[in-house]
Amino acid sequence: MTICFEQGEDGWLVASVPEVPGTHSQGRTRDEARANVLDALALMLTPDDDLPEGDREPLLLTIER
Repeated sequence: MTICFEQGEDGWLVASVPEVPGTHSQGRTRDEARANVLDALALMLTPDDDLPEGDREPLLLTIER
């Protein structure tokens, strides 16, 4: 999965995971935004989701700069 970073108008970095719609967060630094969006991703991919078993492979994260 990919984490995309965008600079917000208020100085915060906005992070999102395009492969999982609705997964967004922000932080003052890239590290903080990354940690926050990973927390959001974990909430989006809870065991209660109706995802096929094959979609529960380990995540490969690519950070775009």
